This record gives sequence, structure tokens and C-alpha cells, in this order.
Amino acid sequence: MFRLLRPIAVLTAFLTLHSSFFIETKAQTPKSYTSSEILLGLKKLNVLGSVMYIAAHPDDENTRLIAYMANERLLETSYLSATRGDGGQNLIGPELREGLGVIRTQELLAARRLDGGRQFFTRANDFGFSKTSDETFRIWDKEQVLADMVWVIRQRRPDVLITRFPPDARAGHGHHQASAILAAEAFDAAGDPKRFPEQLQYVQAWQPKRLLWNTGSFFVKPGENMDGYLRLDAGGYNPLLGQSYGEIAARSRSNHRSQGFGSAAQRGEALEYFQPVKGDKATKDLFEGVDQTWNRVPGGAAVGKLIEEVIRKYDASNPSASVAGLLKVREQLMALSNKSDKNSSDQTMYTHLDNNPRNVFWLKEKIAETNQLLQAASGLAIEATAATNSVATSEGNNVPIKVDFEVVNRSSAPITLLSIAANHQNETRLPIFQAIQPNTLQVNGAAFQKTVLSQNKKVVGNFAITDFSKEQITQPYWLRKSGTIGMYSVQEQLSVGEAQNAPPCEVYFDVQMGTEKLTFTIPVQYKHTDPVLGELYQPLAVVPPVLVNLPPARSYIFADAQPKTVPVTLRAGRVGVSGSLALALPAGWKCEPATADFALAAKDEELTVNFQVQPLAGAAPGRAELRATATVAGQAYTRGIQKIEYPHIPTQFLFPEAVAPLVKLDLKRRGQNVAYLMGAGDEVPDALRQIGYTVTLLKPEEISAARLKEFDALVVGIRAYNTVEALKTKQPEILKYIEAGGNVVVQYVVDRGTVLPEIGPYPMTLSRDRVTVEDAPVTLTKHPLLAAPNKITEQDFKGWVQEQGLYYPSKWDPKYQTVISSSDPGEAAKESAILVTDYGKGHYIYTGLSLFRELPAGVPGAYRLITNMISYGK
Repeated sequence: MFRLLRPIAVLTAFLTLHSSFFIETKAQTPKSYTSSEILLGLKKLNVLGSVMYIAAHPDDENTRLIAYMANERLLETSYLSATRGDGGQNLIGPELREGLGVIRTQELLAARRLDGGRQFFTRANDFGFSKTSDETFRIWDKEQVLADMVWVIRQRRPDVLITRFPPDARAGHGHHQASAILAAEAFDAAGDPKRFPEQLQYVQAWQPKRLLWNTGSFFVKPGENMDGYLRLDAGGYNPLLGQSYGEIAARSRSNHRSQGFGSAAQRGEALEYFQPVKGDKATKDLFEGVDQTWNRVPGGAAVGKLIEEVIRKYDASNPSASVAGLLKVREQLMALSNKSDKNSSDQTMYTHLDNNPRNVFWLKEKIAETNQLLQAASGLAIEATAATNSVATSEGNNVPIKVDFEVVNRSSAPITLLSIAANHQNETRLPIFQAIQPNTLQVNGAAFQKTVLSQNKKVVGNFAITDFSKEQITQPYWLRKSGTIGMYSVQEQLSVGEAQNAPPCEVYFDVQMGTEKLTFTIPVQYKHTDPVLGELYQPLAVVPPVLVNLPPARSYIFADAQPKTVPVTLRAGRVGVSGSLALALPAGWKCEPATADFALAAKDEELTVNFQVQPLAGAAPGRAELRATATVAGQAYTRGIQKIEYPHIPTQFLFPEAVAPLVKLDLKRRGQNVAYLMGAGDEVPDALRQIGYTVTLLKPEEISAARLKEFDALVVGIRAYNTVEALKTKQPEILKYIEAGGNVVVQYVVDRGTVLPEIGPYPMTLSRDRVTVEDAPVTLTKHPLLAAPNKITEQDFKGWVQEQGLYYPSKWDPKYQTVISSSDPGEAAKESAILVTDYGKGHYIYTGLSLFRELPAGVPGAYRLITNMISYGK
């Protein structure tokens, strides 16, 4: 049985080892490679060049250029996104902020698996739309974001940096401008050992050759001559992949589903333009003056010749015939590393390399590529799986999980399985190794011993593992500690820049191929068979012994002194967990019961405890918080679990704190029955139920004037006119309902891609106008909507989160009445956050206010505003 050991020496180079052609596939179906992909990998093995693309958000990157660089030029290609896109909107589900950031991170990784790039980030938090770089830098820690860019550049050592945006207002979004400004500063700082010297215990200073801006027609003035720019055709066709780079890019970009970026394939010429920004000028090619051959490594010319021979002799019908040649390549690479003990592990070799003052980046890269090519060419299939999707931390109760493994040599190449080891990952993500004792490791039903892997003969086995610490809970590493509005808190230098957590448990298979010993690192995953979808893989999650779940995105709103039910669902992370559960409330609030004992016998067993919460006479008005805490054996647990599951990304888990807004407010409402039409997904219906409305979620096909007559109001969810195709034909029914006396409230609609030209009874022109400063002062008119049933004041716009509003109309018919106005600093007032018009006997309201964010956050004024909208005219 494995047990968690104390951390041992840092193996920096091992942790930063990445493949170029073979993209990481953590926690998903193991990748199999075709003969043509292996040949492409061999060709890439003989190219030593690197390029890094830099922008601000997921979906900012030029996927066609990344696909071209990685698969045509065969360069080590990466995309550095300043943020994870947390501040955007979600077209596929209700997740916002941290949950959306996790989705968009995984969408980027899915995109890179298709286009061949690698993915990196800084610690900058996407706090929402920003209009200028100055505004962005007031919220981001500029020096820390710059340090992160320098760190990733020093790690990946790109010859050329490319930005997506210019550093000025042409970039639009303030984050876009900031990314270009930071890229230029990072270009200089990365090569200066006096800048961020604390990084140099892990990496060396690195100066890229040049920095260019990937410009295009969308950034230049109409008719501007672009002949003076560098250009290349990125629209070529790759016969080994059977696709053009435009086709690869479309598939890659279409993974940005949460942003609605499905893309059509493009074929034929596709010119990309580049404007020099810093460094050596190039006249014909981006990589002028960059040696991309093995000559850039001392003694590497012989390696290049060996690789050329492997390529020349490559047999697509028998890739395993290349194993012998690849072993010679690997042997030469190991010799170049000055490794004295050829029988020591790869981990020792990497430590040796990292301590060598020479530039060993390309040796590490190419050794890793060679190892993966050897596995691919030999058809060596290895996996390690658990029969459960989660394992609990072991405070006070060490419950082992069984790990099954399978090894199959699907070629005639001689391979011997020498040993198997495993690790956990502690909070600093350093490997902790321990050999498996023969009496605990079973291979083909017997105690482990060195095993020859005969062609196509399966070798199976199992072992047990335990002692996962609480630091290993698989919360995304950037969310483990509280950050600021603009920055995540990540203290471990080796974690900075990484796209995702390292797997909590990995198994190391040492094999012998010829005279070479290789180690293949395989993450432990959960594998199961779905009766419809077949075999599925997902990450193994490490969870607390007990999970404490409050309803997601729920605020508890008290407009009177009546008690409300607060359900807390406990879930066992392991067998046999018991303790007590309690709610923590601010002064002036009452809770029954005060505590509740629980006992959960089976893993994943659930129990819901309903607490009755109500304000007493002394409860302060406004927003506070309630917190649920489970106590087990003297340990307090306050985190629940949120599963994020979409078909285009691996299943993800978040562990949110069991905290919910608790709001006491003065609220009057009119009407009772509200129909709600979902758009892109939000939590507004539950918020309306919290203040006493009876809410019915209508399906689009249910919309008719007759059906809507049953309701006091119809509220249309965010982006519904972008996502609900049925509104093309149902809009006349909605207008009939209004005309007959109904009330309709439409929340924001994106200005592009509406399903019909007019979303209201009278013309309005949607735009991208917005007020990004959430606490921007608001000027109120004397419109009746602000007078009843609740008197709206400037105080109702205090305490808003992320942004005040978005996608305000820029033009509107005179029949619409404006209600409020506000502006970001230095801008003219925007008056269309709320537009109201009478239509027949009824009323239509369009609002770009970010109610979909404010209501789940428990902002009191947002509840008073939406109540007045629903009550309007009654």
C-alpha cells in the first residue's frame, strides 16, 4: 500500500517537462496516435524553434496561426492568456465567475489539443469589461502580472513573441490593451537577470529575438496599405493531418462554446500580417536569424542526422520499425546531457540537467518528445484507473482506494516492465516517490516481478493507495486562497502559469527498451462505462471526508419576518463519517435547530438538514452572510462540491465555501405569478422565488398570448434573443400579450447575432455600450417605475458587483422612456440602462442592468428594482 511521505528534493526540471508535438492529455481518454501523426512528430523532433502568442482572454488567440506554427512550421507553440475569462458571460449554462473561469480554462485546453499549442496563464483575474488599460492596471497588480509573463517566457524560451492586440484604444477592451503593453515590457524584462531575480533559482533569463503584433484589417484604417508589413499564408493544407490550418482552427475555436464561438471551416489562402514592435527587424520571415536546427545545441548536429535517418526509413505501415532508430536518438540525447550513470532514473537525469549551467531547454524538450514517440511508435498502451470518481482526505481515517492498471505492448518491439511506483502531489505540487512493495503490488494475479511485455499480451495488476492530505483537495490551485478583485493568490512559484492542477496521483512505469530505460507517467483516473456513451474517463477528485452543500447561487432574502428554510445537504466523502452541523448567523438572527447531529454510513450518501432562519427585531437591514459548518472528530468542514460537466471538456470539480448572502430588506411587490423564459442561463428565477413570486419556467414552444395571459409578467432571461430560435415565430404572441395588458421585462441582449431584427415593440439599436464601474453614480428621473411599489434611490445602486450594466441600446424610438443615467469616469452619460414603453394596454421594459449578477450576489437594490419592473403598471 502506498502511503504519503514527507516531501523530498525539488525536481524542478521534471515538473516543467512538457511535450511539443504530443499535447498533454490529463484526465481524459488516453490519446492514440496514427501513423501520420507519428511521422509529423518525428519531423517536429528535428525542429528547435519556439513561438509564444500573447493576449488577454480565452478566445482572443489566433487559432489558425497557432495551428500553422505548431503543425506546418513544427515549432514549440504556446498561448499565454493573461486571464481565464471569469468575467464573461456563459452561453451554455448558469456558471459565472469562478465556475466560468474553470470552463473557459478547459475550453482553451481542448482547443490546444486540436491545434497543437500549449496553454499558459497569469494570475490576473478577469474582473469584467474594462475600457482602458489605465482602468485595468488600477485593478490588476501590474508588476505581478508582468512577473508572471516573464516567468512563462523564461520557462518556454520563445524565439518570437506575437501579440494579438495593439497597446492603445484600437484594441477595444482595456484588458486587450494591457496584454500588449505587458508583452512589450516582458520582452525586455525576461532577458534582464536583475528583473524578478527570485525566478532564477528555477529558470534562466531569456531574451526573445523579436516581438511582433499580429495585425489585420480590423485594426487598420480603411484603405491603409499593408504592403510594408511582414506576412505569411497560414491557410495551407497539411496532408499528414488531412486538414487545412483553417479547418483545424475552426474545430479548435469551436471549443469556446461558453462564448458562442462556433466557427466555420476555412480553406485556401489566409494571409496573416505582422508589424514589428521590438527586437531585431525581420524583412522576409518571422524567424529570420533564428537557428531552428540541432546546431543550436552543442554537439547536436549528430542528433539531427540520426533523426533524419529515422524519418527517411519511416514505414507508415509499421511505425514500430522506428523504435530502434529512436532509441539511438535517445541514447545520443542522454549522452549530450552529460549523464554519467546511464542506469539511473529519468528523474535523476532531469535534476542533473537543471543544475547544468548550459542551455538545456531543448535537450529536456526533445528527450520528452522522444519518449512519447517511442511509446506511440511501439503502440504501448498504459492506463491506471480507479473504480471511484473521488477519494477522501484521510484525517483520522485511512481508507484505501484500489488502483487497477493495464499495460499492452501492441508491437514486436522488445519491451520489459521493470518497476512501478506512484506519487501523491502535496500542496507545492512536488513529486513524492515510493516504490511498491512486492506483497502489495499484484500483476496478473501474482506478486510483481520484472515482466517481458509480449506482443499484444495484456499485463494487468492493482495496488492500494491512501493518505491523501487536506492540502490535496482538487480545488483549482488558483482558487485555494482568497485573492482580490483583480488577482488570484498563488504563492508557489512552480504553479504560476500552469493551466490546471497536476493530477493528485500518478503512477510511474519504468520500462526497458533496448539499452534505454524510460519512465512513463500516467495519471490515475476514474473510468466507467455509460450505457449510452460507452467508456468514459474523468479526473480522480480528492474531497473532504464530508461535503457541506448549500443550494448554488442562492441568496436568502427576507422582506418580512417570516422564517425561510435553508437546506444544507451533507455528502459523505468516505464511509463512516459522523458529526454535527450548524449555521453561523449574524447578530439579530434566529436559527432552528441550533445544531443537528448526522451519521453517514456509505460513501456518497447524502442527508439534507432543513434549518429555519428568520430575522429578529434587532436584525440589521442590508446584506450579511450565513455559513454552514460540519464538525467531524473536532475538525471543521465548510466546503461543498460543484460538478461542472459538459461534453466538450473533462469533468471538473469546484469546492465552494458553504456561504450564502443573507439579506434583510424593505420590499413591497405587486402581482404573484411570473413566467420566465430562459436564455443563456442564469439564476434569476430562484431570486424571484426568494422574494415571494411564483415563477413558472416556460418552454419556448409554450409561448402564446393565451398562455401568457395567466401571468402578471413575463421576464425574459439574458441573451434569450441570441439563443432561443423559437422567438423568431413567438415574438408576435409576446406582443399580443403586451397589447392586451401584459407586462414584459427583457434582460440584456448581445448586439450581434439576434434571432430577429427587432426585440421590442418599437425599434432600438443594441450596442456594446456599458457602464463597467459597478458603483458609478446614478441619476434618477421621476419615472413612475422608480416610485412604486418601492421608492428607488441612489442607495439602491450601492454594493453592486463586477459591472453596472452592459449592451445598452445606442438608439431607440421616441416612444421608449429613459429611467436612469450613469457613466464611467470621463464619459458621457448613458441613459438606456432601462427603457420603458407602453404598448396597447400593457408595458415593455428592456434593461441592460446586470441583474443576473446582482441578484445571486444578494444586492438589495437589485431586488427592489426588478420588483418594480415586474409590478409596473399594476
